[in-house]
Amino acid sequence: MTAGAPAPEETRADGPVPVLVDPGAGTRTPAEGAAARRALLAHPALLLTGIVLASLNMRVALASVAPLVGEMSDAFGLSSTASSLVTSVPVLFLGLGALVAPWLGRRLGSERVLFGALLLLGVGILVRLLPSVYALYGGGVLVGTAIALLNVLMPGLIKRDFPDRAAAMTSVYTGAMIAGATVAAAAAVPLEKALGGGWQASLGFWSLLAAVAALAWLPQVLIARGRTGHAVRAVPAAGTRPVRVWRSALAWQVTLFMGLQSLWSYVLIAWMPTMFTDHGMSRSAAGVIFAFNNLIQVAGAFAVPLLAGRMRSQRPLIVLVTTLVAAGYAGLMVAPVQGAWLWSAVLGVGQGGAVGLALTLVVLRSGDAVTAARLSGMAQTVGYLLAAAGPLAAGVLHQATGSWTLPICGVLGVCAAALAVGLLAARDRTV
Repeated sequence: MTAGAPAPEETRADGPVPVLVDPGAGTRTPAEGAAARRALLAHPALLLTGIVLASLNMRVALASVAPLVGEMSDAFGLSSTASSLVTSVPVLFLGLGALVAPWLGRRLGSERVLFGALLLLGVGILVRLLPSVYALYGGGVLVGTAIALLNVLMPGLIKRDFPDRAAAMTSVYTGAMIAGATVAAAAAVPLEKALGGGWQASLGFWSLLAAVAALAWLPQVLIARGRTGHAVRAVPAAGTRPVRVWRSALAWQVTLFMGLQSLWSYVLIAWMPTMFTDHGMSRSAAGVIFAFNNLIQVAGAFAVPLLAGRMRSQRPLIVLVTTLVAAGYAGLMVAPVQGAWLWSAVLGVGQGGAVGLALTLVVLRSGDAVTAARLSGMAQTVGYLLAAAGPLAAGVLHQATGSWTLPICGVLGVCAAALAVGLLAARDRTV
């Protein structure tokens, strides 16, 4: 579309409706750039490789830390509260980074921002290896910001370049993200032993994956030259007033469910292996079970959204996923080692189903594409800021009591709250 051209609309009997367009609309694309992109999409293997490699990095830097928290705490003399910040700080900046990601995507283009995010991720991982507790937390800031940029911009890029296969490509990048977390969790302790450099060598290894992914994105950056942005944005229909999602009760219900389910997941990301090792399990075994928990999330993340799309009300699914998560946490409190594999599986299905359902509710509860974009931004920003409190609160309660009973009881309270707001968010209505 050339500068000054009107935004595209679809027409129905009740008037024009909004459609999704490239925010590069309104800018002039050089002929050679357009030709290069057509050639790339005609043979998308390179683009697909870049998407998969970038997606593999989206949880690696978080999942690889959990099996090593004990050693990191011993190295710096950290309390449980201070140790929880190793996970909480990156999650906090997942929310803060989500605030600036859309603006950066429009200003610089998704390809450039994704390339920069992968470089920033690699730097953040390396910064955490420096012999300073401030570097440990500072690296977490960089890691969280980088992952936020990847989280926000990847879906829009997929919608733009694979409009007819967006659902399939979303499954690809979601699966790659979970696979990366699974491998990182399982390999953390074996890498530490194989590389012989302690926890620093194990964590630092994943900076290589970020570097490889950044290299794979270089062709996208070159092809994108001359454009000002590529993330998908929604254009409102003429004469319509934008929905103020921050003033909508339903929007807040969807947002709170997003945040509460993220909270219970990040408590596990931060502390699940430690819960096992505190009850006598070896670090290697704890890491493998934690990896299994990540892997089994694929089942819930795939099945629950498909079911949700076929229902007018998603209340039965809200009950299902919150019950599974609550049952898994209760099992960790009653018999953490004896039933470790069972609780890990139950939690995995519940966690994966909950995150899939939360993302699906954002779409189902939105009346149009503009509202969906705004609700997504609200839910992601508030949700991650809320989730950041989970690992920290669990660490504080564990340090105060010397037990995991009270932290788990707190998470069970979160499950009850998620059930309450989820039942409201799952009603058949739109913002």
